[in-house]
Amino acid sequence: MSKRNSTQRRHLIMQLLQQQGEVSVERLVQHFNTSEVTIRKDLTALESSGLLLRRYGGAILMPSEILSDESDEPFSQSKLAIAQAAADRIRDHNRIIIDSGSTTAALIKQLNPKQGLVVMTNSLAVATQLTELENEPTLLMTGGTWDIRSESFQGQVAEQVLRSYDFDQLFIGADGIDLTRGTTTFNELVGLSRVMAETAREVVVMVESQKIGRKMPNLELSWAQIDVLVTDKGIASEMIAQIERHNVEVILAN
Repeated sequence: MSKRNSTQRRHLIMQLLQQQGEVSVERLVQHFNTSEVTIRKDLTALESSGLLLRRYGGAILMPSEILSDESDEPFSQSKLAIAQAAADRIRDHNRIIIDSGSTTAALIKQLNPKQGLVVMTNSLAVATQLTELENEPTLLMTGGTWDIRSESFQGQVAEQVLRSYDFDQLFIGADGIDLTRGTTTFNELVGLSRVMAETAREVVVMVESQKIGRKMPNLELSWAQIDVLVTDKGIASEMIAQIERHNVEVILAN
């Protein structure tokens, strides 16, 4: 099919999403009389443009709160403050994992004063920034299957690589914080995050306060797997108390 027809079809898919809130691959195949492969390519392209989120068997509109988050500067003042507070916990010669994400990426520039670090990541963006540091940390990559949605490596190979090491700390973000369950996400690929947590002695979640209380459908890390939550001062005191009841230390960044 021509590029023009693909563009028209994707425009019509977005119209259907605006009307219905979600669509299934099966229904789109019937509606456009085309193949599943073609429809899945359309949904992947639209997701890469930030217009929708892939779900099992279909897609949903990108939630408005995520759209507003993504309109912010990659390293807002709150993200930089959170990164500095998280970096204060890192000692020279620590072995750490940095997960993919814009909040965790803000941590990289804070690592320059640290000496002898060993850093594992599943993110090409994080890896690239690490190679630019003057202190030249030892860089490890998980490898695995590239996931276009999270822009990171995922899958069994990545999990096997992680399990062959042990780490002092994991620094990981979150799409949302469920005060009852833990960190939540729209992404269904949560296996690697859990393996990261298993291989680290301390799990540090870095998240802006606006995401606390936001419930996503998929549980990523339970409170039992989390040691520290670093956030900004926008968090309500009752939320802090509720999180601390799960034996999680809450650090407020200045």
